[in-house]
Amino acid sequence: MEGTQFQLTPELREIALDALKAFLEAPAGPDGRTPVDADVDLDRRRVELIETTLKPLVIRYLENSLPLADFKRQVDGINKQNRNIWGFTGIKGQMFFNMLLKTADDLSECDSQLRAAIREPRNEESAAAALTNFKTYVTKVGQQVIAAGGDARGKPKESGVPYFISYFWQIQNRDVWPVYYTSSVQANEDMNLWQETGDVGTDYLEYKRLHETLLKVFSDTAGRHLTLYDVEHVFWFKSRQSLAGDTAVRPAATPEKPAATAPATGAEPALAEPPQALLPDSYVPPIVGVIPKLALNDPELQEAARRSGTSLERALEKSINAAFTVLGYETTLFGQGKGRVPDGQAIAVDDQYAIVWDAKARADGYKMGTDDRVIRDYIDTQSRILKRRGSILKVYYLIISSSFSDEFDELIETLKMQTNVNEVCLMETAALVAVVNQKLRAPREVSLGSDGLQRLFTSSGLITEGSVSEKLA
Repeated sequence: MEGTQFQLTPELREIALDALKAFLEAPAGPDGRTPVDADVDLDRRRVELIETTLKPLVIRYLENSLPLADFKRQVDGINKQNRNIWGFTGIKGQMFFNMLLKTADDLSECDSQLRAAIREPRNEESAAAALTNFKTYVTKVGQQVIAAGGDARGKPKESGVPYFISYFWQIQNRDVWPVYYTSSVQANEDMNLWQETGDVGTDYLEYKRLHETLLKVFSDTAGRHLTLYDVEHVFWFKSRQSLAGDTAVRPAATPEKPAATAPATGAEPALAEPPQALLPDSYVPPIVGVIPKLALNDPELQEAARRSGTSLERALEKSINAAFTVLGYETTLFGQGKGRVPDGQAIAVDDQYAIVWDAKARADGYKMGTDDRVIRDYIDTQSRILKRRGSILKVYYLIISSSFSDEFDELIETLKMQTNVNEVCLMETAALVAVVNQKLRAPREVSLGSDGLQRLFTSSGLITEGSVSEKLA
């Protein structure tokens, strides 16, 4: 089994190289850094954290000098402090770890199974066996939860096994074992490079071999030595590019007026030749995909809204309401003509929480202004109404906009102290679109509850596209 190469056809090789080229040539972002520059810095911090902190911790656990409970707690603390480096705080990472220890009825067996699984494999054959054996154990734990009358949502999900285990393998040898990231798997499938089969051992080995093959192809093309991290970055960039590409609304070209290219900001789009038709990668429906451009006050969409007999602001509200509906919430759209009320609310009936939300269309990012008092009054009223229902235990308030250009700590503290909302979140529109994409890609894996979407709202502050990837990975 060791040494088997991944077979990459010339056509698929070109597809992969197109993704590499897009990543290498991507322009600088608002912080003045290109994606390549940002990832160089990220990798430097990753390696430093591994060598100084994470690898010694894993070794101590594997050498039986650190109890399982302390190992879990310390892994959690390190990743929370360094959440921008790893996505381990998500569903398939720390949450999987927490559920596993919480539901395992024999912690001694759990400890033994975990040590055997996360120890770096001697070879590919032992890697496949370790993944298969640990998945069998996780399945048994889940069956015991159900047999004892527990909720299926409270058991560790078998789908988290390859990500969870490969995370620890990469810590021990980052040049050999790629992490089985959800975003990378989806990018592989979107480019038709490789498809999962459902066999956890076979799938991981094929994923590993694809990374190894692309590492050589990418290094030869770039003319310098790359790492598995670089392959991962290309996949991550591709997944974001695919999602952004599907959300771009381009009017049809006419002989008099070529199609407009999608602007990167709220500026007037430049005229260009009609773009080549591309097959969509995103699962996002058009009414949701258009949200980021609506939130930027896009001039063409303002005119389209006028011709449709509505306003861009109302179109944005309807699209956001549609997003929550697609996600599976019980939704109500308020907004215009309803007095001092939020724009809408979304209720997760089975999970006993509600989201009260407002949409803000801004080309240059939302800044809190003179509407502070109005917001405080109506969310206090709405949250009281919701909690009086008895079935709603938590209420979260969301402001949804293209971006946020102010510090909002004082506002968040004030709203939490003076109203009945539990948390106040600032959600970028790209993040909302990413949530819908993830939910529609894996509807059985991404629930509305504490093991899924609710995790996004349980800590006040900014919710970005990166937050979604981190917590729903």
